[in-house]
Amino acid sequence: MNWFIAFLGSSIGKKLMMALTGLCFCLFLSIHLIGNLTLYGGKAMFLSYVEHLHALGPLISVAEFGLLTFAIIHVSTGLILFWQNLQARPIRYKVSKRAGGRTIGSSTMPYTGVLILIFIVIHLLNFHFIDHSRQTVFQAMNYTFSALPYVIFYTSAVIVVAIHVSHGFWSLFQTLGANHTKYMPAIKGLGIILSVIFAAGFGFIPVYVGFIM
Repeated sequence: MNWFIAFLGSSIGKKLMMALTGLCFCLFLSIHLIGNLTLYGGKAMFLSYVEHLHALGPLISVAEFGLLTFAIIHVSTGLILFWQNLQARPIRYKVSKRAGGRTIGSSTMPYTGVLILIFIVIHLLNFHFIDHSRQTVFQAMNYTFSALPYVIFYTSAVIVVAIHVSHGFWSLFQTLGANHTKYMPAIKGLGIILSVIFAAGFGFIPVYVGFIM
């Protein structure tokens, strides 16, 4: 057990934890988006989807708690690595980091990670930790997205998620050992496509519910 704890505390262990939790996060976003797309089928279809979720009982609570736990682990570990990198390189490079091919996603990972964690907490407060005996999730969505600031907030938050995923997706495969010149370009391309799908799929929902539905 001591060797396992020591491994998790090492730089490789921290990066591996970030990769695994990041992969779980991407899988969750994909499943969550598929479920949320039932909104476009109307109120009855969406409520049927929600009812099927609630039928799973405690499993949903476990999944949501797990998501929040993974997010905390992912963000805290990322911040620790970010701080350790700063400590190891106290003097900034004179040449711009972007000259080495860095992207917006890669250069903002620590910051977007913190913003995503804050977003998850607000999202759970708006749609999970509510009195379900008084209002349905559908009603909560209508109420929340009837306010323009919330529409802007949620749309902006989803864009932040997409930026994070655009770099994090291929980076996690690199950490897991899939760094090969033959298929890494395809993985990077898939990461970009996935981030665009998340941005468009989740980002349009607040607009649709607030102004079209």
